[in-house]
This record gives sequence, structure tokens and C-alpha cells, in this order.
Amino acid sequence: MILENSNGVNIGCHVTISEGIQNAPKIASDSGCEVVQIFTRSPQGGKSTELTPALIQEFKLQVKNYKLKATYIHTPYYINLASSNNRIRYGSSKAIRDELERADNLGAKYVMTHLGSAKDMGEKEGIKKTIEMLQKSLEGYTGKTKLLLENSAGAGMIIGADLKEFAEIIKETKSPAIAGICLDTQHSFASGYDWTNFEKTIKQIDEELGLGLIKLIHANDSQSDCGSHKDRHEHIGKGKIGLEAFENIVKFAKENDIDMLCETPWPGVKEDIKILKSFRDKD
Repeated sequence: MILENSNGVNIGCHVTISEGIQNAPKIASDSGCEVVQIFTRSPQGGKSTELTPALIQEFKLQVKNYKLKATYIHTPYYINLASSNNRIRYGSSKAIRDELERADNLGAKYVMTHLGSAKDMGEKEGIKKTIEMLQKSLEGYTGKTKLLLENSAGAGMIIGADLKEFAEIIKETKSPAIAGICLDTQHSFASGYDWTNFEKTIKQIDEELGLGLIKLIHANDSQSDCGSHKDRHEHIGKGKIGLEAFENIVKFAKENDIDMLCETPWPGVKEDIKILKSFRDKD
């Protein structure tokens, strides 16, 4: 199950920017992070914080000072590229482009985004509009930061619960700016990908998507049952996925050079990072 360019796995978590984006690297380091994920603005919307040259320089300096291997950016939650409302659809497209530009200025490796819901248009038309809006977001983009599509828990007609949808969207968008996907373990479990049967699940993902498109993993256990379609994160080993499954997931990530990020509640996330590192560091 080893892909090309295998160098190991770095482990971290999502960190708040409530104390200023320039302070996120220290918070990450104090929590045991080797990599960090942040928002660059409020995830609920509103006016974004201006990334001045001085702020960008300070952030990059702190990333270097705290020896973080990579920065990852999550788009705001309101993204919906399949909305029947033009304002929402085009606003979402613009927000993705803005985040790519902001992330590129900050030296981030990837921006990850959910795609939205097809409930207004139906699945076929919703995916068609999503591809169209992604193409618009990425048109003329020349930055180094790449885009990842993140899978969903699958409530309603959310796009990306079925990984076959991502395979189609990436293929049809035809943009080198899309590097692949961010695979969330809890979302996939809630969508019916049973990590307690690791070999079967990894084979299914390979057939539906291709393992080479997994560029990042959100490592979250699940409060909800497999196939529940409920987005409920839990601390590693305390949920329905369990420690044995995460040991297998970490081994896969380590073999294939895929970083892992926890999105579990503070302060328990520190222990989650320790658990994942202990699996990684086994002989």
C-alpha cells in the first residue's frame, strides 16, 4: 500500500487565530504540533483580517522559529458551489480563490474546502455547477499553494460524501491547482466507509478515487455510528472508529508521506496528537 515519494508523516491539529494569526505557530508548538491548520478569517463569514506584509512576515518567521513543517488553511464553512442562489454560489467561488491567494502569501502548502450541497439543484446539476464554479475559482491562479477537496459526513445531499464524486469533479475541473483530497476519517466513517475493516475500506477508496489523490488526513474519531451521516468528532480511541483502526491509518499515512491533523476539542487534542505520534514512532 506504499505510494511514491514516501518520507513519513507529520502530525498536528487545528489551532485558533483568536490571539492573532502570528501567534498560531506558538500555540501549535505548545500543543505538540509538527504541522498546523488554521482559518485565515472567521469561518462563519464577515470581513476578513487584512494580511499586511508585516503580519505575513511575522507569521512566516514564527512558523520557522517553532520548526513547523507545513501550514494548512481551511476555507470558511459557508462555501456552497452548488447553491441555486447566484450570490452564494459566486461568493463561494470568490472565497476559495481569496483563500488560495491568502494562503499562498502565508506560505501554506494546501487550502482545503468543502463544496456544499446539491439539495437545490439535484445531484447531477449540483456537481455540474460545482465543477463550473471551481474552474472559475482557479482560472488564472498561479500560486504555489494547492487546493484540496474535503469529504463530508453526507447529511442531506452534501457533495463529497461519496468519494466517486470527487474523482469526477477533479477529473472534469481539469486544473493543476487541485492537488487531490483531504480525507476526514470521521466524515468518511459517517458516510459508510468502515475504518474498523481497514483493508476493505482502503481498497474501496482506491477503487473509487485512487489512493494517490489522498494528500492530507483529518484524524478524528467518531461519536456517531458508521453510515450515520452525522458530523460528530471524538477524541482518538474514544469513539466508534477506535485505536486499532487509527494504528492502521497512521501506518498508511507514514508509508505514503501524508500529514495528519486532528480537529478534536481542546485541551484533549494534545493527547490525541501524542497517541498518533506513538503509532507513528513504533518500530
